[in-house]
Amino acid sequence: MIRALIDDMLLFLLPFAVFGVWLLLRRRSPLRWVHWSDQAARLAIAGAALVIASFVVVALTSERHRDGFVPTHIENGRVVPGQFR
Repeated sequence: MIRALIDDMLLFLLPFAVFGVWLLLRRRSPLRWVHWSDQAARLAIAGAALVIASFVVVALTSERHRDGFVPTHIENGRVVPGQFR
């Protein structure tokens, strides 16, 4: 769960990092708010769009299980782990 949150946070912050690099290449200070104030809303929308797009891609490409989940149970005195069938 933590990994999923970190992945989504990195996707959200990606436009901000790219913009910061762009500011450095333009020889402007990325630490001054005046450069970020006009772009903050656009960068947040772009980050949210990346996160939503990743959700859609995962939903469309994930493996589907048709039968369902069989919970952990005991067969012949042996514990059988739960699994999808």
